[in-house]
Amino acid sequence: MANLASTRPASSLPAAGAVLQLLKPVTWFPPMWAFACGAVSSGVAITGHWGLVLAGVALSGPLVCGTSQAVNDWFDRHVDAINEPNRPIPSGRIPGRWGLYIAIIWTAVSLAVALALGPVVFWAACFGMAMAWGYSAPPLRFKANGWWGNAAVGLCYEGLPWFTGAAVLLAAVPGWPILVLALLYSLGAHGIMTLNDFKAIEGDTRMGVRSLPVQLGVHGAARVAAAVMALPQVVVIALLFSWGRPFHAAAVLALLLVQLVMMRRFLGDPVQRALWYSGFGVPLFVSGMMISAFALRGLA
Repeated sequence: MANLASTRPASSLPAAGAVLQLLKPVTWFPPMWAFACGAVSSGVAITGHWGLVLAGVALSGPLVCGTSQAVNDWFDRHVDAINEPNRPIPSGRIPGRWGLYIAIIWTAVSLAVALALGPVVFWAACFGMAMAWGYSAPPLRFKANGWWGNAAVGLCYEGLPWFTGAAVLLAAVPGWPILVLALLYSLGAHGIMTLNDFKAIEGDTRMGVRSLPVQLGVHGAARVAAAVMALPQVVVIALLFSWGRPFHAAAVLALLLVQLVMMRRFLGDPVQRALWYSGFGVPLFVSGMMISAFALRGLA
């Protein structure tokens, strides 16, 4: 299917609603939540720092994540024409090259806000922007391979915002316990990203995108996704016990046990149940993130 945006005059402007859909507000929650986890894990009282926190939440969600969505939709417009033809760009509601222009403008705004929050946050945002463009844009196009692409998204959705949330309040690079847990939950998010790939197998296969379901088959990818989500949480639980946080560790363990029961059902029919698991299993994963963040208070 051709990109219908090419049939519109280049001078026509996109509607505000189409721009908002392009930025995909529904995807902003994971990095905003991770930023909140980072802020909590810093051990710094949020009272008196609400301006920094709100600016950081906006940076993680509407700005950096919104930019990544615009970049992805622009460079994926031909795949979306197969998988999701009603998206703003293939449907023509974002005409001409406006998808690319919005991605560039949002990148600049994101970096300006990050710079105002300090040098550590700025360089973290630069890394995030590089990953966002590298994920979708050639010649890197990490998303062409599910191993690299999902790792990049997991890092930028969970680890980087967690790091940023702690760095904003500490005004410094966070300590190693924060860095380790942020990295572990980033690894777990690799599996969460695989859940999104089950709905796009046809388009990915036709367009040469080697997602894990394309590479490993439906059931192989599902088993890998489940293992990648579960194993980092096992390490988190062990670390929390070793750091003298047994009640937090027990709470994360309880959440993991429920996830394992749900994973068994997911593995029975991954294509039909990936969305179900995203809706009911992933919230347990991210709840464990916040519990772990509270455990880190005093250790940072």
